[in-house]
Parts: sequence; C-alpha cells; structure tokens
Amino acid sequence: MPGGGVVAVTGTTDVNRVEAPVTVRAYLIVAFAAFGGIFFGYDTGWMGGVLAMPYFIKQYTGMDYPEDTGLTGQELKDYTSSFVVSPAQTSLTTSILSAGTFFGAIAAGDLADFIGRRLTIILGCLIFTVGGILETASTGLGVMVAGRLIAGFGVGFISSIVILYMSEIAPRKVRGAVVAGYQFCITIGILLANCVVYSTQNRRDTGSYRIPIAVQFLWAIILAVGLGLLPDSPRFFVKKGKLDKAASALARVRGQPVDSEYIQDELAEIIANHEYEMSIVPETSYLGSWKACFEGKISAPSSNARRTTLGIFLQMMQQLTGINFIFYFGPIFFKQLGTISDPFLISLVTTLVNVLSTPVSFFAVERIGRRNMLIGGAALMVIFQYIVAIIGVTAGAPGKENSNATKAMIAFICLNISSFAITWGPCAWIVIGEVFPLTIRSRGVGLSTASNWFWNCIIGVITPYLVADQPHSAKLGSKVFFMWGSLCVISFLFAFFFVPETKGLTLEQVDKMLEESTPRTSGKWKPHSTFAADMHLAEKHIEVPVSTKEVQEPRSEV
Repeated sequence: MPGGGVVAVTGTTDVNRVEAPVTVRAYLIVAFAAFGGIFFGYDTGWMGGVLAMPYFIKQYTGMDYPEDTGLTGQELKDYTSSFVVSPAQTSLTTSILSAGTFFGAIAAGDLADFIGRRLTIILGCLIFTVGGILETASTGLGVMVAGRLIAGFGVGFISSIVILYMSEIAPRKVRGAVVAGYQFCITIGILLANCVVYSTQNRRDTGSYRIPIAVQFLWAIILAVGLGLLPDSPRFFVKKGKLDKAASALARVRGQPVDSEYIQDELAEIIANHEYEMSIVPETSYLGSWKACFEGKISAPSSNARRTTLGIFLQMMQQLTGINFIFYFGPIFFKQLGTISDPFLISLVTTLVNVLSTPVSFFAVERIGRRNMLIGGAALMVIFQYIVAIIGVTAGAPGKENSNATKAMIAFICLNISSFAITWGPCAWIVIGEVFPLTIRSRGVGLSTASNWFWNCIIGVITPYLVADQPHSAKLGSKVFFMWGSLCVISFLFAFFFVPETKGLTLEQVDKMLEESTPRTSGKWKPHSTFAADMHLAEKHIEVPVSTKEVQEPRSEV
C-alpha cells in the first residue's frame, strides 16, 4: 500500500502474552467512554423530582397551589394531599422513556455490527438530543411523552453500546473496574439531576422543570464530540474482516506501535477466537444472526442460548432489586412517611450515598470477583429491605408519625442503596459485557440492556399504583419493601446457580472458561492454552497492511 508496509501477525502459546501492557492511554479512553452513564443516571434522577414540583403539578393538572385556595384546616390538608400528578400520568411519563430505550437497545445491538460501536453511540446522542428538545419545549402531557419516547430510543443506543465498547477495549486486569466506572457515572448523573432539581423546585415558572431537562444537552455534546476523536473497537474490525484497521485501532487503544509483539499477539488471539466461534456458529443471513443468539442447549454454560438467557435475566434481576423505586419515586414516598419536612433533601442524601459507595466496587470487583459480589450484595439487600418493611408496618406507618422510626427506615434504605451501588449496580453491567462471544456480542449486549429497560418500564408503570395515596391504588407504603426484598431472594439464587466468575480473564479466555467449567467452579479455572495455538495460528503468519507512521518506538507502559 502507498506509504505503508506489511506486518506479519503471529500468535502466541503463552497465556500471559495474549494482551498488550496497560498504558495511560488505555485508561483515558475507557474512562471517557464511561461518561455515557451520565445519560442513564441523569434521566433517572430528574423525573422523580420534577413530578413533585409545585409548578409542574399545577401546569399538568390545572389545580391551584394549596396556599392560593383559601382553604384551612382539614380541607387544606386534604387538598394538599391531592395536589399531585395522577398515578396514570406519573406512570406514563416515567415508563415511556424505558419503552423507547427497550427498542433502542435492540436496534443498537443490530446497528453496532454494521456501522461500528463508536458511530452507533454518536447516533444515539443525536437521537437523544431531538427527544430532549421536545421534553424541554413541552407544556403538556402529549409533547412530553413524545419527547421521552424519542430520547429513550437514543439512551437505548448509548446504554447498551457504551458497555460493549468499553468491554472490548478495556485491559483484562482492570476491565471490571473501568466498566464499574460506567455505573459510577450513572450515580453521578443521578446526583447532578437531584442537585439541579433541588435548586429549581420552588420556581413558579417553566424554568422549574425546563432547566433540569435542558442540562441533558451538555452530556450529549460532550460524549458525541469526544467519541468522534477516539478509535472504534478492534474486535469490531476483526468481525468485519478489516484486519488493517483492527491492528491500527488496537495499537491506539493500547498505546503501542502497530508492529509491537504485544499488538501482534493480542490481535492474533482475537482473530483465532473469532475463527473458532465462526466454526461453531457460522455467519448466515440477517435473521440467522439473531437466531444464533439462542443456539445450543440452555443447560450448557458455554452455549449462546445460555449466555443470552444469563444476560437477559441478570439485567432483569438488577431492576427487580427495587433500586429505581427509590430514585424514581423517592420524594413521593418520603413525603408519605409524614415526618419529613423536605423530601427533596432526603432524596438528595440517598443519591449522595449511591455516589460515594460506588467507587468501592472499582477495587472489590477485581479482588472479590463479580460472582461473589452479586451473591453477597443480594443477601445484604434482602436483610436491609425486610428491616425497612418491618419498621414501616410496626412503628412508621402513616398516621403514627414516629420520627425515630422514619429515621431508622431512611438509614436502612441508605444501607440498601450502598449495597446495590457496590455490587449489583456495576457487576450486572460488567458481566453482560464479558460473557458473549464476538459473533453475537453486540446483539447479546443489546438484548440484555433491552431487558434492563423493559423491567425499568414495568417498574415505572406499576409503582405509582403500588404506593400512591390515591383511589384505586394499592397504598402499600413501606410494605412495598417486602416485595423488593423477596425479589432480592430470587436474585441471590440466580447469582449462586447461574453467574460465572470472569475476573482477570480476557474476553477470549472467558469463552474457554465457559466451555470447561460450571458457574460454581468457574472461580478456580485458570487459562492453560491460547486460541492462537488451538487454531494453529501460532504456526503461521497473517499479513496485515499498515501505515508506516504507525510503526514507531513503543510508548511508555504503566
């Protein structure tokens, strides 16, 4: 090729040389990609607060402010309790975004195999911006719902493909930690949303809700522009057969020259693994590629059907821990407790607990492991949620107005949030980015993320009818934590019997581990061969054309 050359790629039989050394560049790229979590978190955070804003309630219901009615005594108290957005409208405006993200995540899993991971995320930012414009401009339910649906479609693109992109470019020794950074960005987004909502809640104009919504445009601009400067996933290029671009992208994300032996060895392992997967499930038609996600026996840990089921159910279990009940409907629930004068402030405190707890996972996930953290986290949440429910039905029920009971409930809710933030919050995302083979990875992650948003939508639909103090509602109050705690029991059993341990392995080694172990023995599995050796790639050369400017002295290693 003009101005270029050829690098002969050979594989290695050394299991310790299947990945290039970690450099500062690799850390910075994956850290920036994690910024996509801001979208997910910020949107989760602002909706619950906006629904409780006096101006928003007045505009959407047509009711006068309680202080402007001239009512007193019990009449004023009754009117104030009814001065809320109806459960039907709350359910619709909260859940419609999740409906959009469900379809967006599935579409993105498809699109990412055609135009690449990076461009799919950028397209998601553009779609999100269109929806955000409609949300900001809305003065009634119709435009708000349309905006939420379109914005949700964009968030679906971002939330699924950011995980895929990060998992494919992150070094194995810190992959869990940097993907946990995605969850950390989600918590930062929730915190920022709560801060903005808290500062605008008492405005008596459209700025009360438009300002929190409009801030979202900043996240779209930063992510889209930043990703425009970053390389795409080298594994995407291998899947497309563009080995020259794969070598170039891998050299950029590893901070190494393209002719480095480390780059050759890692690229050869990715190629060999892809060839192996293609020999098991050959590439077929468009519909056949979707069907491949469900190939094999579900009882076999390494089958595509088992992996897809694992991803879908893992994300379902994450949502059914009840964490988004607190973040979507926290202000409404805290207001029902009766002794809290500022539910927005308590909601801000719970969000802060979420943020401060998540960084613990950066270290724990690579030391304790994904599987053990999921099991332990579910056990802790069962305990804390049952305690909240028991206190609520014995001493903190509405009408009793026991301030000490309320404080105890908030304390255990915070402990529950902390347990989630350290374990199920990050680990569910980490695992779905690791368990799929390259042949179905984008679609597998898309389906798993769609499951997350599907159950997020279900929770958004049903929760107002579970806890709202309105006619035709269940009015469970704190008893709803019995339900969340019981669902965490199911999450515990699922993690124990079905989730494998993937820490410290390359994505290619995860494939081999799933073939040779079970979830309960996976933690003891050690790499003993490479795909390059198994596929005889270590005995031959693959010529990859490269640009001469990419062949240079190695950069410093970290």
